[in-house]
Amino acid sequence: MTNLPEKDQQVRQTHAPLICQVVKACQNPQDKIALQPMLDVASQQNWTELVATIKTIIAGKRDVEILNGLDEEDSIIISAILQGLQNPDTLPDPSQQSSPAMAAPGIAHMIIAASKGDAQALQALGFMADQMTNTQGDMRLLGGNIKRLLDGERDLDVLCKGMTTSGETLMIDLVNELAQLSEQ
Repeated sequence: MTNLPEKDQQVRQTHAPLICQVVKACQNPQDKIALQPMLDVASQQNWTELVATIKTIIAGKRDVEILNGLDEEDSIIISAILQGLQNPDTLPDPSQQSSPAMAAPGIAHMIIAASKGDAQALQALGFMADQMTNTQGDMRLLGGNIKRLLDGERDLDVLCKGMTTSGETLMIDLVNELAQLSEQ
């Protein structure tokens, strides 16, 4: 994964649980049961093309043509799944947290876009927040604060409650990035 552009790495790492679960479900039909709630959440977030493409992969279609028509983030996720099926060593580690250095600017841009009416950014934020709240620690707390940030909350005492120093640093970076983007 280290040879990928930073944005691709971040997308892969953010969606690592989904990517790995799809690969597991393709390799062992019993793992489809654990995948279904993830697909249900993605469907609720209107990631219909992503879910349809994942179902196509599970049904056995694995050629690169399935990437046609997908947006950039969906293409990165589907490419990671296809690569993981060919070589499991390429799969992102679902227990590893995403890079905080990339997380703040990426999330901030999505929050700003969603606040300006970008439905796709809002859907992506919802899906990301849901995945984050299913993890542990600071990422779980950050996921729980996405709606607050979207609604304009910038009080660091509120947003950093319960976070470690590392989480607080990420939240401070995120709030600072939001302030910079709001000025543009």
